[in-house]
Amino acid sequence: MKGYTLTGVVVTAFALSLGMAFLGVQPKAVAAAQPDDNESRIQAGFNYARSQGITLDLRKKNRALVGLGSYLVNAVGGCNDCHTAPPFTLDPFAYLGAPKQVNVACYLAGGTPFGPPGPGTPVSRDITPWEDGKPAGLTLDEFVHVIRTGEDPDNPGQVLQVMPWPVYQAMTDRDLRAIYEYLSSIPAIDANICGVPSEP
Repeated sequence: MKGYTLTGVVVTAFALSLGMAFLGVQPKAVAAAQPDDNESRIQAGFNYARSQGITLDLRKKNRALVGLGSYLVNAVGGCNDCHTAPPFTLDPFAYLGAPKQVNVACYLAGGTPFGPPGPGTPVSRDITPWEDGKPAGLTLDEFVHVIRTGEDPDNPGQVLQVMPWPVYQAMTDRDLRAIYEYLSSIPAIDANICGVPSEP
């Protein structure tokens, strides 16, 4: 009887571990042996910036947050699609497997219109560091507030209608800090040279 019970326990343990492996659940010892996922994301962020020719100013910056921020902005968030006008100089949609080249001259400088030209048409915001070195002219706290609430920084009390802030509001504080740190490290773009000029 003891042999049967032991065999049942072994078979049950084997089946459980097989099921965990199938579901992607790993025992702690195996999970601990895996490379740090954050490290790979940080490196991927730096690799992307380098491959696209995006110059980063890392002085007085947290290098790990900049790399993670690049990964979140470029590989996850798709910020370039709306905040760069036009987004690419080599169109990745030209054909299957086409290479892409981000429009570095206008990278994240805003200017993409979301509607017919004219007064009141929403235009994507310049999220590069402004004269004061702050992305979009916002402090970290202001940036986090915009992402968490959708409040338009130019029109307090109004909700941003085009920016997909509801998608990003669930990001961790660390992720938002990383995005801010990355946006603080990219080149500033002079106003009114990309996309639709802003109103005076």
